Parts: sequence; C-alpha cells; structure tokens
Amino acid sequence: MSKQTYKVGFFFRRQFTMAAAEAPADIKNLFNRYSDDSGVMSVQNLLRFLIEIQKEKNASLENAEAIINNHGGDSNQKGLQLDGFFKSLFSDVNPPLDPKLGIHHDMTAPLSHYYIYTGHNSYLTGNQLSSDCSDVPIIQALQRSVRVIELDIWPNSDKDDIEVLHGRTLTAPVALIKCLRSIKEHAFSASEYPVVITLEDHLTPDLQEKVAEMITQTFGDMLFSPSESLKELPSPESLRKRVMISTKPPKEYLQSKEVKEKDDTKKEAEQDDVDEEEDEDESDEEDPKSEKKAASEYKRLIAIHAGKGKGGLSDWLRADLNKVRRLSLSEPELEKAVDTHAKEIIRFTQQNLLRIYPKGIRVDSSNYDPFVGWMHGAQMVAFNMQGYGRSLWLMHGMFRANGGCGYVKKPDLLLKAGPNNEVFDPTANLPVKTTLKVTVYMGDGWDKDFDQTHFDTYSPPDFYTKLGIAGVPADEVKKRTKTIDDNWIPSWDEQFEFPLTVPELALLRIKVLDYNLSDKDEFAGQTCLPVAELRQGIRAVPLYDRKGDKYSSVKLLMRFEFI
Repeated sequence: MSKQTYKVGFFFRRQFTMAAAEAPADIKNLFNRYSDDSGVMSVQNLLRFLIEIQKEKNASLENAEAIINNHGGDSNQKGLQLDGFFKSLFSDVNPPLDPKLGIHHDMTAPLSHYYIYTGHNSYLTGNQLSSDCSDVPIIQALQRSVRVIELDIWPNSDKDDIEVLHGRTLTAPVALIKCLRSIKEHAFSASEYPVVITLEDHLTPDLQEKVAEMITQTFGDMLFSPSESLKELPSPESLRKRVMISTKPPKEYLQSKEVKEKDDTKKEAEQDDVDEEEDEDESDEEDPKSEKKAASEYKRLIAIHAGKGKGGLSDWLRADLNKVRRLSLSEPELEKAVDTHAKEIIRFTQQNLLRIYPKGIRVDSSNYDPFVGWMHGAQMVAFNMQGYGRSLWLMHGMFRANGGCGYVKKPDLLLKAGPNNEVFDPTANLPVKTTLKVTVYMGDGWDKDFDQTHFDTYSPPDFYTKLGIAGVPADEVKKRTKTIDDNWIPSWDEQFEFPLTVPELALLRIKVLDYNLSDKDEFAGQTCLPVAELRQGIRAVPLYDRKGDKYSSVKLLMRFEFI
C-alpha cells in the first residue's frame, strides 16, 4: 500500500491509497483448484493447468519447470505460490498470440491468395499536402513488415534526375536513389518475404531508362523480373528476399502542351483530386507506335503489370487466363463497385491483385475501413502508415497474424467457389461458427508509463475498457466494461460473448479510456488481435499507443475461450 497526493488549489490536498495489484477471484479459485493443501502448485499440477485451462496441448514438464524457476520464489517449495502464479499469468511471457507459432500459413500459393501489408505514399512524413518526403517513413514501414512500398516518381527541376514527391503539392522531395538504397538495406529486416515497389510514374522515356538503371544497379540479383508476362503470380515462398516492381507498362510520353493542359484541366475538375493516384484508365495493351519511344529496359523490370484497361468496371474485372495484373481502385470507387460487382471483384482477386488507395480528401493522412476491401478479396489495401487511428489499428491487428511477416493467407471462402460456382457473400446471413468468450479481469502499468496527473489533475484515473469485433457486418459489435473510479490498477472482472459467423476474418478490438465528466474521454491504450490466432486461456495483453507503439508496462489480464 502507498499514498498518492493531489493538489486541489493552493490550500487543499486529496490523498488516495494505492494498493498493489491483487489476483482476481477467478485466478485465486483456479490456484486453489490446482494447488495442494499447503498452498503450493506443484510442477505436475501446473502442467495440468497449462493443458486444461490454457489449452496448451503441447506443454511439457520442462515448460512448467521454467515457469516455476522464474516465478517460484522460495526454492524449497518446488512449486508456485499464489503470488508467483498470478505474476506468471500477468507477465510479458504470456501474450495472447503465441510467439512460437511463427509463420505457419501455407506460403506456397500464388501472391493473389494473400493479404499483403501495403503502404500508400510511403515516403511522406506527415500530411499529404505540405509534409517532407523522406526515406525515414519507408524504413519505419519496412521495420513493421510492410511489404508494399509506393513511390511517386517525378523529374527534378532540371529534368535530368528523378525525385520522389507527392505531385501538385508543397511536399519537399527526396531523391529516388536514396529511397531505393534504403529499401535495399531494410527490405528484409523484419520479414524475408518479397517486397513490392509500386511506382506512380510521371517520367519521360529517357528518365524511365535512368530509373531502370538505378533499380538494376541497386537491387541486382534481388530483383525479380520475369522475361514475359506472368500467367500466374509466384508464391511468397519462391520470392524470399526478392524485390518486385509493379507499375503500368510505359507509353509514349505526351509532351504536347495542348495534351498536358487538357489532362491538367480534367484532373482539376475531378472531385477529391488532391490525392488521387495517376489515372489507370489506359489500356495495358502495347501501342506499336509507342514501342520505339517506350523505355524498353524499364518495361522489362516490371514484374506485375498495372492498369485498368479499356471500358468500364465490368471490363476491368474480367480475368485474362493468359496473364495476371494489378488493378487499382480508389476508396470511393471500391465502395460503389461492391454494390454492383461484388461477386466479380472476388472472382478477379482469386487470380489477380487488387489495390485500394485512400480518397483524395484525406489530406491529413487518415485512413478508411480496410474490411470493405478485405471482405471482397483485395490483397493490397493501401494505408497511410504515418497516420494513426482506428483504421490503422485494424491494419496492425490483421498483420500481427502469421508471425507478423506481412503476408496473411486469405480464408478459403474467398479463394474457392461453392458447389454451384457461387462466391462468398460477406453480407449474407450465415450461421454462427463459434462464440468467443472474453473475460476482462484487470489492468496495470499506467502508473509506470504516465505522469501522476496525465489523466486527471485532481485524482487517479477512472478507467473503462471498450471491446468490439471488426469483421463481416453480421459479426461487428461493440461492448464496454463499467468504469472503475480513482484507481491506477482497475479491476473489472466482466465477461462478454461474441458470436462469430466468419471468425477467419474477425479482429478483436480493445481500447481503454479514462472517463471524464466534462470533457472527451481520454485515450489510455489499445490493441487489435486476430481472433483466429488468439490463445485460449488467461493471457497478459500488452497495449499500444495511438501510433501503434507498444507501452513499456501497460497491459490487461484477460481470458479467451471459444465455446
């Protein structure tokens, strides 16, 4: 027990008692169930607990002995007392996702069978209009296992070199060669699976040739550049430590001022054009007249051809059995497309790649709901990684799966047609496959990671926890605990049940807030976890800040059960 004093004006003081973290009643009951009459849990009984309650079927006596060695305290006891048992459960070595599981998805399927961790305008340090361009956010993204890096490439002012910047804005450029060298250095620091560089190309043929030379010299044998158009995408496993280029095949450069002005007028007239990608409505079929001027070496480097082709949405989504490609749709385009062409999108993504990017008005580098794309098979849901907020937390949660390697295998229901050739309908009323039962016991660590008056000037914080499922519409739900007043170590001890129709796509969202009567409730930590990889049993759940960085000490004690 300790005392904590808060000033109230010049003359008054408020004093609060700070109790040490204490095992919840459920933990005490479990300890009593698996311990002997002397209040000690033996190594054999601890092993029983690991198998029966924690559902760790492969647990061994060596595992139990290691826990006792770390938390046993009195070596003469040769077992765990209640305090050691509680600390072992609430320790960093008992996370909700099994670190030993590692990369466990089948990595030998075509790239189109995976969700791929994808960045948008990966070079921006902040907002989309005036922030600096740099290789630093590219490095940071790669260190988080982001596997798709986007670069907008433009001529420099002298038109003799290439810069990376967000065109028609005030963003300060960075040299392309610097970005390429940083990608090479950090591409596989967090994951060995392939990195795709998507290029938004605004270059003349001579500068495209220069880009080809830069890329070839920088990456050398790391570069995957097939000699002809791919009929099927290769697998992540076959492309370990390889780099791929994806962009539109080069066309004859339009130098005519009249054509340029016509193009600029069109762009200015388009709604939300501040951040729109270069239009991809040109056919990706080659124009024989432009072949002479097109950058041939540049073209040969392109592993994944991008482009919408001619016609409308139905034409764009028509699969070609002789070649695969990447299609890009903006966030609003996707929202309209799923209303009219949902089945065609899913069929297209079984063989080809679909990339989604944020709408133009997101100048603050915010993001959108990734599940619209994921539910329809889109592999590359491109996000502004330098932003933060609920959508980015979902992105972090999705790619915590499969060992955090940046590739997550799509569920079979999105990859295979049914018995009558029907495809998955995310809006359908499906039967419940499983129910996730979650117990929120308590939280701890805020007093170590935050100043005494960070949340409340005159008293300890009033914490509550919000929980929810993100996934298909039928599974989405939000719940919350009661508020615990004036306590740095809140104990809620509440249970919640989440029926799930598509658990393969579900993410468990967790957020802790400090309740404020007269102001907005204050953020106190969050995490997002893939339901399919949750470890059953009692787990210590670390929390993260708004940007997705892990707190040093803040965590929740929770229990997960599938019933």
